[in-house]
Amino acid sequence: MASTPQDEARAALAAAGQLPDAEIDLAAVALQFARIDAPEADWRAAAASLSELAQAAVAAATANPDADAGDAERRREVLAGVIHRQFGYAGDTESYDDPANANLIRVTERKRGLPVALGILWLHAAEATGWAAHGVDFPGHFLLAVEGGRGQALVDVFAGGAGLAAPELRALIKRIEGERAELRPGLLRLMDKRAVLLRLQNNIKLRRLRSGDLTGALACTEDMLRLAPKAALLWREAGLMNQRLDRIGAALGCLDRSLEIEPEGETARRIRTVVEELRHRLN
Repeated sequence: MASTPQDEARAALAAAGQLPDAEIDLAAVALQFARIDAPEADWRAAAASLSELAQAAVAAATANPDADAGDAERRREVLAGVIHRQFGYAGDTESYDDPANANLIRVTERKRGLPVALGILWLHAAEATGWAAHGVDFPGHFLLAVEGGRGQALVDVFAGGAGLAAPELRALIKRIEGERAELRPGLLRLMDKRAVLLRLQNNIKLRRLRSGDLTGALACTEDMLRLAPKAALLWREAGLMNQRLDRIGAALGCLDRSLEIEPEGETARRIRTVVEELRHRLN
């Protein structure tokens, strides 16, 4: 039987799942997730768009020696100019919850996306130029950090690549958590590539759950596990979804795997209780 585009994409995810984080091609993996989600879409055209974006970023970096020399703020300005002004990408403020905003193929077609999807474009462009950049797990809102020899520039990619100093960050946390919220240690957690990709897919999983599509949410979680086979949280989620679907054998397999990865702690004790109950149901 011939393989389908989704089969090919899932094989690519599994291969990426065996790589060290530093060797993951962020945009390429995001495209494989997008192929699974929208197999009818033209992923090759999206790949060509991403190549064009990377080439434009390299050209802009070469034309801006201050940025290439290590000025983080100048690097932010250069990348914002390429991604948001030259290529026209923007945050989708009108239909934020549209699943297309988390599908990188659709994002390249529509020029609109969620913060984390736009962040992948930024990380892809920065990597092409040789500039270090990282996703930032700010509460409720994905941000980006562009590194430079003279510091770091924080970026709100959803707001056209705007720079964020302390006053803007304080206003952002108040908007997300309420007027009593304040900046505190640990708010700006740098993310590795896997974490960025899992955050992208988590948007799709949550939208499927909200719509009542438990089977689709489970499929999304299984695809995430191909990329992150050591993620105990995802194994637990897959196990509990299988339990809700009355797939007891599959649930036990997932929960047992989660306990192999994280055998200690309160969560593990709760999962062992669930496993015991499921085994009684099989007897």
